[in-house]
Amino acid sequence: MSVVNLIYKMAADLSPAEKETLQALLQSLQRDINCLADDNRGTRKRALEKITKELFSKKTKFSASVLQVAFEEILKPILKLFSDPTEKCRELAVQMISEFAKQVKDLSQFLPYIIPTVVQRLGQPEIVEPCEELRLYIVEMLCSVTEICRENIGVYIDDMIKVLQRTLVDPFHDVRKESCRCTNILAAAVPEQFYFQANSLVNPLLKSVSHQHSKVRVSCIQTLGIVINCGDGKNVDDVVSHLAQRTFDSAPAVRAAVTGIVGDWLLNLRDRYSYFHKLLPLLMTGLSDELPDIQKQAKQLMSKVGDKYALENEDELKDKMNFEEHHSYRLQTGMERPSLGCRVLVQRNISKILPAALRDMADWTTDTRVKASSLVYFLLFYAEDNTTQHMEILLQGLYKASQDENEQVVKQVVSSAELAGCFVDPALVCKLALPHLKSSAGSSATGCSSCLMVLAALLRGCNSELLKPHLKVVCNTIELPDICCTEQLSCQRHLLATVSAIIDKAGEESSLHSFTLFYVLIHVMALQPQGCLQQEVDAVLTKLATTQSLESINMLYANHIQEFLKKLKESYTSWTHHSPECRLFDVLLTESGPIIGQHLGDAMDIFTECLDSQKKDPELRLKMFSLLSRLLMSAPQSVDSEKAFSSYSVQVVQKLIIPNCVWQAGRTAAAVRSAAISCLWALLQSNLLSSQDAGRVMKDLLTQLTTCLEDHNQTTRLVSCKALQRLLVSCKDSFTADMLHQIYPELLKRMDDSSDEIRIVVTKTFLAYFKAFPSDYDSDLYKLHLQAMFKGLLVHLDDPSASIQEAVLNVLKEAAHVQPLLLKEQVETVRHKHRVARYCEELLTHCQTLMAK
Repeated sequence: MSVVNLIYKMAADLSPAEKETLQALLQSLQRDINCLADDNRGTRKRALEKITKELFSKKTKFSASVLQVAFEEILKPILKLFSDPTEKCRELAVQMISEFAKQVKDLSQFLPYIIPTVVQRLGQPEIVEPCEELRLYIVEMLCSVTEICRENIGVYIDDMIKVLQRTLVDPFHDVRKESCRCTNILAAAVPEQFYFQANSLVNPLLKSVSHQHSKVRVSCIQTLGIVINCGDGKNVDDVVSHLAQRTFDSAPAVRAAVTGIVGDWLLNLRDRYSYFHKLLPLLMTGLSDELPDIQKQAKQLMSKVGDKYALENEDELKDKMNFEEHHSYRLQTGMERPSLGCRVLVQRNISKILPAALRDMADWTTDTRVKASSLVYFLLFYAEDNTTQHMEILLQGLYKASQDENEQVVKQVVSSAELAGCFVDPALVCKLALPHLKSSAGSSATGCSSCLMVLAALLRGCNSELLKPHLKVVCNTIELPDICCTEQLSCQRHLLATVSAIIDKAGEESSLHSFTLFYVLIHVMALQPQGCLQQEVDAVLTKLATTQSLESINMLYANHIQEFLKKLKESYTSWTHHSPECRLFDVLLTESGPIIGQHLGDAMDIFTECLDSQKKDPELRLKMFSLLSRLLMSAPQSVDSEKAFSSYSVQVVQKLIIPNCVWQAGRTAAAVRSAAISCLWALLQSNLLSSQDAGRVMKDLLTQLTTCLEDHNQTTRLVSCKALQRLLVSCKDSFTADMLHQIYPELLKRMDDSSDEIRIVVTKTFLAYFKAFPSDYDSDLYKLHLQAMFKGLLVHLDDPSASIQEAVLNVLKEAAHVQPLLLKEQVETVRHKHRVARYCEELLTHCQTLMAK
């Protein structure tokens, strides 16, 4: 057919000028159109380039009517080139069709040729078009065609879906993104036809939801939202788990996309009521997102969803809307209260959501546990008083999650427990939490720690007025031995937090529970490892004192020490060194300061029982001697603050110190002797044993002291010397000649001690010894004793150590006052044997001076 006949056949409605233009155009392109089928690829390429240039590059613009006829003429040859072996030819062909699609008057009449060609290239089970850029160009062309044809593309919905199923999983990421755009356009263009085909695109989209490129993930998620919304919505179950994974996505845009489409589904999905319990967790997860923008987006969507729910159920919620009791809302979080619709929506679905969220709080992945713990918090935030119905399962989940190694999870657990305390009646809190605390304390320290952590948080959240009637049972529980006697640091820390919460809630009524709380705090102070909680304990004690308007912590000790001692005396006969009561007794007496002076009777009863050498184990006696020694060293500020300890001094020496100085084999027994002697030294140094009282126990005391001077433990020998010296100084008028004669042989032995420190102390003891001689001492009668003393000391006047020589010289000068003539004779006897005669000469001169007086 000639060009002229063709024009008249195809373009009868063209104007004469357009017909003339079309005739000229087709005549100029006829040879090039024929060349599109040439075997030479260069020829085909040049023909395509020339046609493109003639049609779209000239300054003269062809009308849409002219291009419409021209397109019909060259369409089929161009579409054949979609499968051309040469990539450049295929590219030019695709670009030409795309350009025509944008400019022709009616593209829909060419769809029967374009769509099958696209299906042949992109809709096959295997990839036909090898070039990924060309696949992208074809999908872009398909997007343009769909946008232009709109509802006319509906006839080819099957073919379109077939293509999209392949391109949505294309290896090239840009093809996937463009395919998502195409899907969105198609869904809007032919909604009725798309409805029946939407489900077939869900699986391809899900395969791209986890793509490595975040932009692909965002596009797929957004398209997935449209596909589900425009379809029958029955694929929500398949999609939810994939979207849940994207809430952990590292890209904020992906998380925002999830929040956006889930919110849209909750607002617009046809069957959304069936999926509230599955979609709400995904939206509420955004409330705790790390980005404030996503938090704000999730909050706004939740508000919209709640408002729509309330509007749709207006008749049912009318009473709540009109008669809502605002004063019952007890939450103190600083956050705005959710709308009624949001609260009711969550309350009606929490029974399905909460168990799953609590299970996820124990998941093996940290991110899941963090998200789940945040979700639980917001579920309680929206559920409010409805939390009561789920309290038992909630507490079990919180107990378990509180042991998590991740700090963020633990923080959310504490916040959730505080929220639960706001909304749940304290009576129920106590009924559920306290029995579990008792049972867990007896089984494991870890379980006790988690229960105490949750209990403290619950108490912090509780309303003060509602909680006060139940504080007594709480206090009685935490003072149980299995709970307050724990030595695990975490338990002690949470026990402190529990006590602090009780004080805060009790306020001025803390005095009603003051002793119990004080009792628990002293347990923590006594059992804490290496004093690491001392500051925290002091802070809580100060708070307890302040709420009762007491001036200081000392007033707490004054108020409660008697009752505390009485409680300790209930079991003191059965104490061992492992008993926590030992450390309680130690801390109570040490920290109470001068107040203990008012309660010496009870304290001494416990000391007497625990230092019984026949009944108590050595380790316990060591602890008690250590405590008693420390108290005696600061006697004016502790046990003797009331000047009443002297009445117990004889008892301490006679019943506590002397029996524990009796020699027994073993290292532990030696340590006890050393501790007992140290206690005696502290007693004497504090001047708490008067001369009169010392006289009553002097005989037995000297026997044990002289025995301890030979102890194999160096510390025992040293302290025994010091104690004997102190005794000779403070009670010098109480010593008889027989007592003095009992002492010196042991002192002379100690002058040969392996320790120079002990030898120096012995010389000082000898100084006190000779000063203690009575004025009526018969030196002639006891001449042999004096000779033995002088001879023994003169040996050490020639000691290799100069310091010992000087010390012994001073001792002998003091001894000369007893019998100078006898000492002079002894010195002259040994003078020729000494290596250094100077000391002997000085001593002789001193004796002559005394004799001349």
